Amino acid sequence: MSADPQAKDYRAMLHAAVRREETFLQLTASGQMRSGTPQWQKVTVRPVVVRAARRMQFTYFDGKKAITKNYANGDSHAALDDVLTAPFSNFHLQATTGDLHVRLSKKGKALISRGKPSRRQSHPELGHNRTKQHPLPVGQPDTFLWTTGITDRAGNVRPSMRGKFRQVNTFLEHFWHALPTAEDPERPLNIIDYGCGSAYLTFAAYYYSSHVQGRPTQVVGVDSDTEIIAKCRRLQESLQWEDLEFHESRIADFQPETQPDVVLSLHACDTATDEAIAQGIHLQGNVILAAPCCQHELHDQVQHPDFQAVLRHGILKQRTADILTDAFRALVLRIMGYKTDVVEFVSPEHTSRNLLIRAVKIQAPGDSTAAQEYVRLKQFWSVTPYLEELLGDVLAPHLAIA
Repeated sequence: MSADPQAKDYRAMLHAAVRREETFLQLTASGQMRSGTPQWQKVTVRPVVVRAARRMQFTYFDGKKAITKNYANGDSHAALDDVLTAPFSNFHLQATTGDLHVRLSKKGKALISRGKPSRRQSHPELGHNRTKQHPLPVGQPDTFLWTTGITDRAGNVRPSMRGKFRQVNTFLEHFWHALPTAEDPERPLNIIDYGCGSAYLTFAAYYYSSHVQGRPTQVVGVDSDTEIIAKCRRLQESLQWEDLEFHESRIADFQPETQPDVVLSLHACDTATDEAIAQGIHLQGNVILAAPCCQHELHDQVQHPDFQAVLRHGILKQRTADILTDAFRALVLRIMGYKTDVVEFVSPEHTSRNLLIRAVKIQAPGDSTAAQEYVRLKQFWSVTPYLEELLGDVLAPHLAIA
């Protein structure tokens, strides 16, 4: 990292802001410079009180675990120096008076910007075991949440929108955790949401990445419904978010101008989820997040003589087909080089469509173990998933050698 006067200035600026006890809330260091790799994926710093004494709490994340250390004043200055001189590319300081964003260019140039407070707190919260902070906290006035009808002007969640509020926050936690490291902090993060529908989560992804985290972000929502796209455009215009746009198009027909970093498919109906995943693979998206909705494609195919006790009941057959559909999708993503897991999106009490397929590109296609599992599962149930048809020659060579 450059040691020029400007670099010293931003470090001194962050040091000074952290020492302002009456206003400092949290500092987050993340991202990676070309000059090196930080020991930690992310570090957060916040004030706490432990045994009646004020301390600075450092939490170090490596992607699998978090290590928390509480430092007294002298030690905290040295620990902060270690964080600020590590090859992180992004620093986000939150204070009661406003946010400070520092992004470092490829050459180590500090790009500094300020914004309104993303946490509307009148004073720091010093509890050692703090209540979990949601990406978009409850009870705080927020233009985005109010404009989309999730809260009132005072920040109170509307009773009919509590499920949507939880869904938005849970999605943002998965979304932000899965994002690729910003190798070039000046290049915008490019996101496509296929089958965006009313686009609550599309708007949320843009708002959280761009306005809360301060990361340059461009988002495109795609849907074939003319009325829905018109509604989304009106909302986008009212918010005046220029880097968010919507297109009326079938998923298979839409070709983005820029290769996406992230491909979303959030409750797109039936085989639209397969089409979105296929597009994400074809476009070599680094991250694919898919929350399947209703799906019927395998319902009429699935069969096995030993499972007639299950398959003769319509609801059990449908649930079996649903599980198999998502299992095949996850396996295809693994075959194509993605680290993939299927997690609970939100509690089943809020929606029955509560699974999220989370895939991050980590290697070249050709996971032979996943290919063998795929072929055996396909043969066992006598099915041909639609996603396999969509990928055609891209997937076929990997299945042929399984």
